Amino acid sequence: MLRLTWVQPEDLLGHELQQAALDGREPSRIAERWRAAGGPQAPLRAGASPEPASRYLRQLAQDLLDELADLPSSLTDDEPTDLEKIRSRCPDWPSRPARSGATPPARYEAAWLGRAVGCLLGKPVEKLPLDAIRQLAGSTGNWPLDTYFTAKGVPPELLAAHPWNRRSAATCLAENIDGMPEDDDLNYPLLNLLLLQRHGRAFTTTDVARLWLDELPPGRTFTAERIAHRNLLLGIEPPHTARHRNPFREWIGALIRADVHGWTNPGDPAVAAEQAHRDATLTHTANGVYAAMFTAAVIAQAATGADDIHACLHTGLKVVPPNSRLARAIRHALRLARAHEDFDTLVDELHATHADTHHWVHAIPNTALIAAALAHANGDFTGSIRRAVSGGWDTDSNGATAGSIAALLAGDPAALPDRWTTPLKNRLTTSIADFNGTGFDTLAHLTHLEATRP
Repeated sequence: MLRLTWVQPEDLLGHELQQAALDGREPSRIAERWRAAGGPQAPLRAGASPEPASRYLRQLAQDLLDELADLPSSLTDDEPTDLEKIRSRCPDWPSRPARSGATPPARYEAAWLGRAVGCLLGKPVEKLPLDAIRQLAGSTGNWPLDTYFTAKGVPPELLAAHPWNRRSAATCLAENIDGMPEDDDLNYPLLNLLLLQRHGRAFTTTDVARLWLDELPPGRTFTAERIAHRNLLLGIEPPHTARHRNPFREWIGALIRADVHGWTNPGDPAVAAEQAHRDATLTHTANGVYAAMFTAAVIAQAATGADDIHACLHTGLKVVPPNSRLARAIRHALRLARAHEDFDTLVDELHATHADTHHWVHAIPNTALIAAALAHANGDFTGSIRRAVSGGWDTDSNGATAGSIAALLAGDPAALPDRWTTPLKNRLTTSIADFNGTGFDTLAHLTHLEATRP
């Protein structure tokens, strides 16, 4: 029996009910109708429920998804998706520099490596609860995290209770790493490098859509990106692809696509955020888009090497509407980073704030955790990735973004500890275009070309 994840209406409806409660709509009556019909809750960890729904329940789910989309939101004014409206709500929107700073290829190589290392560190424990991550690492003496996870020395009963992520265990534990395995957190930067090569900085959201249809296998997509793929094949055009029966439109997918927009606009966070917006609105709205813009702006500021992490994070907040849920979550996370010496205590407070109301892939808690990890570590590379991954939720994505930013600040591949970079063997696996087997030094050269293109 084929149970497709992230697209079946009966699985989407539960997520949409949760999303409606978060974004200012009142879904209780629709939720009652769904429960009365025997509809299931959203799958807790994966993207599909174990049993197929009846034809009646599937049709009802489709109808209720459309009804939920029509409900008015009380947050519309504070959380627009249109770029001009976003700008109008950001009183400190960054000004354009007289001349953007130059970034040497070595800094880009560090960023690519940092993204890969952070992703690889988080892959084995993706989807696991916070307590399981702490127990698995602690059982091998690797807490606080200081190297890749290993199965060696983990008690069998602990592994039975909390097995590694099944897609990653064979390639991402310390004893079996052999280059960087494929992951969507690296596929999307590759796609956006390809996007700039083909369309330049003036690309449109439609250009992104066409590129995905040409180069991105649907089976390599998840959540909002898989929904957008489906919507494109149904003939729905951007930006409606982000809204049509898409309960994942504020999840983390757009954030993990933002790096290239920041890398190729060093010192120009405004343009980086604008590029990230054009990319993100294929799949996301509101806070899902802001998370990408925030990340792109932070990276653009970090790419010059002229500012510390705290200045970069402050710059990122300038492109996020200050009354939005994301801005409030990031400000809260940064306050916690200043208030707590012990990072585990900080993480416990973040989870107490967000875990009961947000899915583990939602952009709001994950962006807050990334910001807290970077700030608490003062931008140190190992400190940033260990904190981002040890905080749980979307561990590989958070590790990847924190690693990219911290490595940019480090400035050179040689500044990254060998225990992290040597196992990657300067080799990346991917199903994107002709990039399979490409080295991080080559990717740095290609990124530098796009950053310096007139």
